[in-house]
Amino acid sequence: MYRFVLTAMICLLAGIEPVLAANEAAPAASTSATDKPVISMEVPMAGDFWTYELRDEISGTVKAVRKNLVTEVTATEISIRFNIQGRPEEGLNVYDRSWNLKSAAPWKYTPHDGSGMQSPLKAGANWKFEGDDINASNGNIWKRSGRSKVVGQETITTQAGTFETFKIETTINRRPTNDPTRKMEIIQQTWYAPAVDHWVKRTQVGRGNGNLIFNNTIELVEYGRRK
Repeated sequence: MYRFVLTAMICLLAGIEPVLAANEAAPAASTSATDKPVISMEVPMAGDFWTYELRDEISGTVKAVRKNLVTEVTATEISIRFNIQGRPEEGLNVYDRSWNLKSAAPWKYTPHDGSGMQSPLKAGANWKFEGDDINASNGNIWKRSGRSKVVGQETITTQAGTFETFKIETTINRRPTNDPTRKMEIIQQTWYAPAVDHWVKRTQVGRGNGNLIFNNTIELVEYGRRK
């Protein structure tokens, strides 16, 4: 019943903006993250990439390693081609310039999914969002609403390095228009690093009518700019 929700949320690898891998991928080799200099990527460019590891906190296993590659940047949108390690297929997600997801086939988010940032980022800043999640393959529509708040600044270390981040807490509520008795709630925490214009860590906990469906941690393991 919530299979499509899992697909959309893993596309958030952030986004992975996400698809669950059927096979378990091996975690990336650990290196001395603190020794890695941060590459400045404040302005997104075609060729930029971020690779994420998705860990299922329920099973305790790494479920996917996903690479997001910028294919095009316009005044209003950023297009990302993604692939998952060990799987042949690729996909395309489209974001606005604040990293709110606008489309992840077959889903379109009008005006967006609310998972991005709102400038200027500072402790205490908060914003609301609402819209429609439309499945182009079957016509299903889910109403989405939520709120985000910047709770502070934190230094975060992942396999990709050590980053200065803003921590953003987001609550998302979704209901299908054809069955308002169903409810999906997603609690998301995002650590966004302005220096690399992306999140370096994200946690997502999803419940359907109060029952736990997924509990994921997404961490940056590699990133860079086309040379």
